[in-house]
Amino acid sequence: MVEVRLEKVTKKFGRVIAVNKVDLVFEDGKFTVLLGPSGSGKSTLLYLVAGIYRPTSGKIFFDDKDVTNLPPRERNVGLVFQNYALYPHMTVYDNIAFPLRLRKEPPEKIDSKVHEVAKLLRIEELLDRFPSQLSGGQQQRVALARALVKEPSVLLLDEPLSNLDALLRLTIRAELKKLQQKLGITAIHVTHDQAEAMSMADKIAVIDQGTLQQVGTPEEVYLKPRNLFVATFIGNPPANTLTGSVQTVDGTVFVEVGSARYQLTEEVSKIVREAGVEKLVVAFRPEHAKIVESPLVDPEGDLVLEGDVYVVEPLGRENIVTLIVAGMPIKVVTPPDVKPHSSSKVYIVVPRNRVMLFDVETGLNIEFLIREIHQKIPD
Repeated sequence: MVEVRLEKVTKKFGRVIAVNKVDLVFEDGKFTVLLGPSGSGKSTLLYLVAGIYRPTSGKIFFDDKDVTNLPPRERNVGLVFQNYALYPHMTVYDNIAFPLRLRKEPPEKIDSKVHEVAKLLRIEELLDRFPSQLSGGQQQRVALARALVKEPSVLLLDEPLSNLDALLRLTIRAELKKLQQKLGITAIHVTHDQAEAMSMADKIAVIDQGTLQQVGTPEEVYLKPRNLFVATFIGNPPANTLTGSVQTVDGTVFVEVGSARYQLTEEVSKIVREAGVEKLVVAFRPEHAKIVESPLVDPEGDLVLEGDVYVVEPLGRENIVTLIVAGMPIKVVTPPDVKPHSSSKVYIVVPRNRVMLFDVETGLNIEFLIREIHQKIPD
């Protein structure tokens, strides 16, 4: 297994910059997910690692070996595509054996390896069938077996679950994660499905418009998004955002959102004053808010918003309540027994430690801005 390292990697197609100066490390033996919307550059990044594309500039390393200009066959990678790409005229056995036959491996070794990987993926009884005789889940396992049979240093997965139905995706993604852990292989998985990324990844690399937005554990990118894009792309429903104006009253700095005033901490207040910031985006996750029927004066400084109930969506184990706050739709996840009446006026309480603040101009999380300032200050 290897560590994959990208240094200032850029890929252009004509005037289009598909990947822009990406520095990224895929750790040895870890499951990393490249997450982003369609057209964000995540598949291009995967194909650069595979060797299908060569970077316009920058370097790619497998451990300390520079593989930037090496073709795919010299990188020892296993690649699983979205459409599985199985040969329809070949049996399952022959599809799996194909990479080993290209290497001119002895027939005895090929047979042993095919049966070994088929047993691992529980498809031994399918070896005599053709792809047309298989379900989507079975085809996915065959494609995985073909990628794994040559014992790749890196397993590359290009949205392999997107053609499966929702229930089967849940099953397969758990099996795939368990398989990766069992083999200890370095895996890079491309998806636009943030739930898939959150459930499978050791680390998530969020990418948009060819630019890396944030790299971190699922918990980090969810609870501490680096910018507004990450906050609103990850989560279902995504983070709520409200733009408020910065006001100072008797030396205390607030953000005014509708009729609410949210007091800023000393550290944030200092940055806001020094930068002359006039507006901030106040954000919070729908499940971090609580709906109450009477106004609160909270001594802890929590965010308290007034809103009108627009609609309640019952989902069985929870409800999603949409409210109108300061003219904007806001979603709150509530327990199944909390069903406020439509058009009723309620109050939303968000604990201070769950409130996120973002700069309107750059979209950057103020907490990250503070962190960057501290890093620049010498000890």
